[in-house]
Amino acid sequence: MTEETVVNITMATVWLIIKVSAPMLLISLIVGLIISIFQTITSIQEQTLTFVPKFIAILLILVLCGNWIMTNISAFMTELCRNFSVYIR
Repeated sequence: MTEETVVNITMATVWLIIKVSAPMLLISLIVGLIISIFQTITSIQEQTLTFVPKFIAILLILVLCGNWIMTNISAFMTELCRNFSVYIR
């Protein structure tokens, strides 16, 4: 296996991680921002207030995007396994 192959696999893996984690990270960011604005407006300074809404939002996104995430990860792993004989040369 050449260094170029290792770098390509690593780049593809990092890109996949970014791609499949983006929906959860974005929804967490949006919900956190909305709750922070709410806390600023109402002067409520409870640190744990953001936990439950973020948790529920992330679970909803996982339910909605779970199939897409699993399809992407499965396709990536299938491609890696299919080319395994090329990698070990």
